[in-house]
Amino acid sequence: MNYRDTLKVNKNGHLEIGGADVVDLAREYSTPLYVLDEAYVRAVCKAYLKNLSLYGAGTIAYASKALSCKAIYKIMKEEGMSIDVVSMGELATALSVGFPAEKIYFHGNNKLISELEYAINKNVGTIVADNLEELEIIDTIAKKENVTQNVLLRINPGVEAHTHNFVQTAKIDSKFGFYIMNGDAERAVKTALSYKNIRLLGLHTHIGSQIFEKEAFTLAVEKMTDFIKVLKDNLSYKTEVLNMGGGFGVWYTDEDPKFTVDEYALYVKNIVDSLNSAVSRKNLDKPFLVLEPGRSIVCEAGITLYSVGMIKDISGIKKYVCIDGGMGDNPRYALYQAKYSAILANKANEPAVETVTLAGKCCESGDMIATVDLAKAERGDIVAVFSTGAYNYSMASNYNRNPIPAVIMVKDGKSAYCVKPQTIEDILRNDAIPDWLE
Repeated sequence: MNYRDTLKVNKNGHLEIGGADVVDLAREYSTPLYVLDEAYVRAVCKAYLKNLSLYGAGTIAYASKALSCKAIYKIMKEEGMSIDVVSMGELATALSVGFPAEKIYFHGNNKLISELEYAINKNVGTIVADNLEELEIIDTIAKKENVTQNVLLRINPGVEAHTHNFVQTAKIDSKFGFYIMNGDAERAVKTALSYKNIRLLGLHTHIGSQIFEKEAFTLAVEKMTDFIKVLKDNLSYKTEVLNMGGGFGVWYTDEDPKFTVDEYALYVKNIVDSLNSAVSRKNLDKPFLVLEPGRSIVCEAGITLYSVGMIKDISGIKKYVCIDGGMGDNPRYALYQAKYSAILANKANEPAVETVTLAGKCCESGDMIATVDLAKAERGDIVAVFSTGAYNYSMASNYNRNPIPAVIMVKDGKSAYCVKPQTIEDILRNDAIPDWLE
């Protein structure tokens, strides 16, 4: 396990997060339960901003698709972060707590016209355009509102990072961005510059997610600065902003590196060093640098708590430890065959003696969370699954009409809701029966 000061085994032999005994949390809030360590989230933000300062002008934009709720945006605002959003829902949530609109980057390969109208009406700082049709729509809306909208173009540099196929976003065959090598990217820049109500600030790229190879980010910097030089030489265009996206890899199991907060921040330093070198060698003006980490800010900050129910031991084959959640609150195993680590939180100081598969309660054979080594499990034990702060609550569903669990935040032993638990009444609320069925 990747323990730290705010995630450890306490004197009672229980797992503790943010100064709170998780057995007490499970008892108070019930399970399944998402738990988020506020101090860890803030520590990562601070470390990233500190390393970005080695470059100069720039910002860290939290990629809020990893975890979006009012409390997270409040923290990002207090830490001096920017954010990126990918939907009207995320945007509205951020604005609802007074997050500065000018520090928001709006992404998406197929933004709805209503979303673009909403964003421009709310004075969102920058829209990251993904295709030519979107540029035309942005210009039309901006003209109607009598404003000039700041835009970045999403560029595909063709850097294939070594990660799961579904989270590689800079392959040649990708739904995202304008590809450099076939000339699409340069043509898109020319098109954007032709619109009167668009101000093309610069470029954006994102090469994928869960990337540990720092060399991939260095290569992406080289590809993007090469393109910036092409635009300078061919179009006399000065790139004011370069957004290098995110995708920093995090710890899920002991197959992954165990990073401290300061070691995670070396991802930022690597990009800063690479860009400083590239602009110097290529005689380019330094662009304003934007980085967009999401997973690495919140993932290890989060754990999910479950209660053990049925236990099924198929002699010589497999032992299933069934939990009161599953793919409805964590679909990543079903989507990506994602791996996780877990312990029995009420037996955290006991040695692991058996290999078991954590099975969810959904009516689906693929409803699994992980295969892990645990202490002897019994009904009523509390399972803690680590590194669930990113893409668990944000991807949760009501499959089998199970309610989505609560999200609580812990700090200095205190706990409170970030997102209240969904109830059966919440699930039923929007159901309607057509008149002819009455």
